[in-house]
Amino acid sequence: MRLIEEFQHRDKVFDFMMPNTSPALDVGQGYLLYLEDISVSFDGFKAINKLNLYINEGELRCIIGPNGAGKTTMMDIITGKTRPDEGSAWFGQKINLLEMSEPEIAQAGIGRKFQKPTVFEQQTVFANLELAMTGPKGVFTTLMAKLSSSQLDHIDHVLGQIGLKQQRNLLAGALSHGQKQWLEIGMLLMQNPKLLLVDEPVAGMTHQEMDRTGELLTSLAGEHTVILVEHDMDFVRSLANQVTVLHQGSVLAEGTMDQVQSDDKVVQVYLGE
Repeated sequence: MRLIEEFQHRDKVFDFMMPNTSPALDVGQGYLLYLEDISVSFDGFKAINKLNLYINEGELRCIIGPNGAGKTTMMDIITGKTRPDEGSAWFGQKINLLEMSEPEIAQAGIGRKFQKPTVFEQQTVFANLELAMTGPKGVFTTLMAKLSSSQLDHIDHVLGQIGLKQQRNLLAGALSHGQKQWLEIGMLLMQNPKLLLVDEPVAGMTHQEMDRTGELLTSLAGEHTVILVEHDMDFVRSLANQVTVLHQGSVLAEGTMDQVQSDDKVVQVYLGE
């Protein structure tokens, strides 16, 4: 019964774990994600205000900003959870995100990892990856199904990517906090997403786990496009990639970490300490 309850609790997760059947993306202009003049208000509060954001194919982009800057709302818009009042949002040159549902957006190749890891704690690491790969099939059918050699190879490859090969037969509930974060990233990788949205992955991690997480995200860039929302400035700096600063729902500054930290506007609203 406990297993059944856990899967019932996670039913909604499978909406975002559907096989990737997206059409080939046209990224001839280099942009995988294109947001322009996006605005959305909640009860009169403008959470996003004429936001323009352009993310290149294969890029690792860090998004920073104070609380209330619009970071979570931005990700909600990209994944279809929130509909903007105005603006354009394109995935590649052919996929209009504003015309799609949340499951359709996930199926098109956008995966999102929330801050708190949500894994099947009563299942092994291997089974978590297997369930993520198979999508919204029946739970017990999935667990009894025989995997093909290519599917086994895919799971083994992802286990190597996330550094959990030795833990493949360990229950997910026995993993450390950092390992659970990596496992959830692995569950997204099982869907072969083009774009990964990762929300504050190093919160609560040890320094060693933070270093490993940085290595993992860096290794994923290129084959995947990664948007990282993070508050830990030392971690962002260690990735040494393009940084976008949000403030009051708009882009305040963009550039390297050194460039944005020396920007007077950024210093005033966010990094002044």
